[in-house]
Amino acid sequence: MYELEDVSKRFGSTWALHPLSLTLPSGRTTVLLGPSGCGKSTLLRLLNGLSRPDTGRVLFEGQPLPAEGDPLLALRRRVGYALQGGGLFPHLTGTHNVTLMAQHLRWPAARTRERLDVLLELTRFPAEALERYPAQLSGGQRQRVALMRALMLDPDVLLLDEPLGALDPLVRHELQADLRGIFARLRKTVVLVTHDLAEAAFLGDDLVLMREGRVVQQGALRELEARPADPFVTRFIQAQRPLPLSGDEVAS
Repeated sequence: MYELEDVSKRFGSTWALHPLSLTLPSGRTTVLLGPSGCGKSTLLRLLNGLSRPDTGRVLFEGQPLPAEGDPLLALRRRVGYALQGGGLFPHLTGTHNVTLMAQHLRWPAARTRERLDVLLELTRFPAEALERYPAQLSGGQRQRVALMRALMLDPDVLLLDEPLGALDPLVRHELQADLRGIFARLRKTVVLVTHDLAEAAFLGDDLVLMREGRVVQQGALRELEARPADPFVTRFIQAQRPLPLSGDEVAS
């Protein structure tokens, strides 16, 4: 679905992404993984044209990503995008947040309602809560609304930037299970950003571990564990393992 050829990005004198090449396959979930500041979100923004590379090019289905204008807008309608915390418009109800692009494209009311019903069932969101404003929703509910908005136009690609990062552990665990079910059911191309190894392994078909604007290793978690390409891979994995229980906790 996507190919990046010698793509780089700088902000002033700071390298957000050093020149890298990467292939993101169609119909699978690729997780961009790594510590804060490693370039994950910058890479994601390059995929939907919100940011332009300083060098190299981004290909979508074999064609260079349009630079601007109607071709870029048309491509973005094929790409759903959701941010950490939801990124919802606070002055709009859940319904209006979800259907904003459908209204902009002047979908018939019946088509919009039909699609909304599909998304409510898919995300297990209570229909009555859609009439609330974002401030009246829980963190998990806001994230589900953001996911529905990203899926409203039935895009080919779903880009998710730390979608569960701001949630408490119980809500996050529930949404992780729901997301994996949604990914399996829809079989869309998904690119997801996280710094959480367990979440990446649970949701992703393929992991891309990054550090300081570079791709360190790409593959399944078992490959990263068995054949690390760099000592950083092992350190990153070991740093996210759960702490061992104390002797008293084991005894109890």
